[in-house]
Amino acid sequence: MALKKKSKVSAEFSMSSLTDIIFLLLIFFMLTSSVVTPNALNLKMPGSSTSSVTVSEKPDDVTITRKGTLQVNGKTTSKGQLDRKLNDIRRRKGKKTSMTISPKKGAPTEAVVLVMDAMRRLGINGILAMEDD
Repeated sequence: MALKKKSKVSAEFSMSSLTDIIFLLLIFFMLTSSVVTPNALNLKMPGSSTSSVTVSEKPDDVTITRKGTLQVNGKTTSKGQLDRKLNDIRRRKGKKTSMTISPKKGAPTEAVVLVMDAMRRLGINGILAMEDD
């Protein structure tokens, strides 16, 4: 008499190891996202004021043309000489120096960021003055 053994394949799947892996990945991404700091410029957004301010002299200005040419107070300056020119203005005006950055419409963003970064390094307060459309 031959008896046949029934062999059934178990359709059961253990989820405990999968939940452990997901939990560890969740902890990893939560820790790494809080450690990563964005590498960006600290920008101050303009505000409004009701008080009137009288300016005795025209502020120093860095103009950026459409081609990316830099002009400090109307005089064309190369990117290599920008730090020196800005440093001369800072020494002449003192530690609390403010300058305007005036990019023309269509000026390259890289040139604007270059000027903003140079002002940040030298401790100059840069005011971005955009043209109206």
